[in-house]
Parts: sequence; structure tokens; C-alpha cells
Amino acid sequence: MWDFHHPPHAQALAERYLLTLTPPSECARQLLAGEADLGLIPIAALTPALRIVPGCAIASLDRVRSILLLSKVPLDQIRSIAADTASRSSVAYTELILKEFYASSPRFAPAPADPIAMLREHDAALLIGDPALLALEARADIERQTGPLAWHDIAHLWHTLTQLPWVAAVWAVRADLTLSQRERERLFLDLNASRKRGLENIPALVEEWTPRIAIPPATIHTYLTENIHYELDGPVRQAIVHFRTLAAAHGILPPLDPLPFLEL
Repeated sequence: MWDFHHPPHAQALAERYLLTLTPPSECARQLLAGEADLGLIPIAALTPALRIVPGCAIASLDRVRSILLLSKVPLDQIRSIAADTASRSSVAYTELILKEFYASSPRFAPAPADPIAMLREHDAALLIGDPALLALEARADIERQTGPLAWHDIAHLWHTLTQLPWVAAVWAVRADLTLSQRERERLFLDLNASRKRGLENIPALVEEWTPRIAIPPATIHTYLTENIHYELDGPVRQAIVHFRTLAAAHGILPPLDPLPFLEL
């Protein structure tokens, strides 16, 4: 989102886009409800009524650090999970991994992202985004109150089991949105140019985010440069297909074949 928030491109983009910042699951709801034309949405929310904009993704090639399953018991013994439901994809990935690879079908209970409170009544806690990153920083303090825990990075677990990237989200538009060829090309160029310039300004992003979250600057830098993969390339597309195929087979998500892309 670099260009949308920084000069010299923010002003021109503001003339073409009305930007609202919402949780990923809410982005998907607004898009599917026709309240938004474009959204950065979880891949679990993709439907035939949407079209993926090529180029950009939020993915990870191994460890992502920001999707964590903290467990008091082995994975195949988990019976209940307190889940931060900020990301539908993360919950779906966790459910799929446990069903497909560990023959486990735990109950998911929505809960605020407080790992100590979550683990009082459940075998495991699923943390997403900033709460996961903050939990890693406070690992020793958390385990002093909960006892020893297994800390599973969901992206690493998925990659280890499938040899594929973990994919969180993509840009998508409504299939019924009427866009000219020029508008489609402009949309593609705007989003991909913003991603490119964001990657060129990592030090500035670290400086911006350090006051906003209690994580060391070096950790933020590593997260942005090593943990997140931003390109919707061949392996990422393959990973989305595999995830949605397995999720459909287990009744977690409806089928999605083929992947619906916006034609450029």
C-alpha cells in the first residue's frame, strides 16, 4: 500500500480509489456484499463471483511468524482451539492441516486474542497478525503462566507438509464490476507499482511501524523482507489451488475450480 499512503503518488491514487482499512474478513464481506469494488481478501473467501487481480499476493515461502498455533498437547490430540477469527484463511488452514495430516477435527471457539485467557479453557490458541508477533516477543512470560507450549507456525507447518508456499490473501474485484480494458490495466499497474515501491522503501516502513507495535525494528525488518512473499507467481497459484482443493474435499470450503482471474 506504499503509494496509497506516501507522495508523490498518493494524491493521484486518491482520485481513483476511495480507501478504507478493515480486517481481512470484513474486506471479503464488503466485497461480496457489493459494498466495495476491490478488496485485499483471504483466499478462503474467494468465490466464482470474484476475480483475482494478477500480480500481488500476501504469502510466505516458509515461516510467516504472524500465524501461530500455541498448543498444550500434541497436534493429533487437540480437541478445542480458541481462535482469533480476524483471518478466515488462517482458521481454514489450521482446520485443514489437522484434518488432512493429523486425523483431528477440533472444535473452534471464537475468542479475543489473549493467549493466556484462550489457553485456560482450550487445548490450543490460534493467534493471527500483530497478536502472534507480540506473543513471540513475550514467549517466556506467556509460558510462565500457561506452562510449556508447542509453538506451531502455520505457514511453516503447511510448507513442510506440502512443499508449497502458504498464501494468505490476494487482491480481488467483483465479477460483475464493469471495467474497460484501460481500467483493468491501470488497476494492475497501480497495485503492482505500489508493491514494488513498498519493497524499495522497507527501511522507511520499519521506521513508521516501530512506534506502532512493541516489536524490535530488526524483527519488523526481517518480517517484511524474509517472512512475507508478495508476488502471485506460479508456486503461489499452485498453492491456492491445492489449498482450495483439499479444503473442498474436507467440506471446509466450497469448491473453486478454476481459479477466477481478472482478464487483462
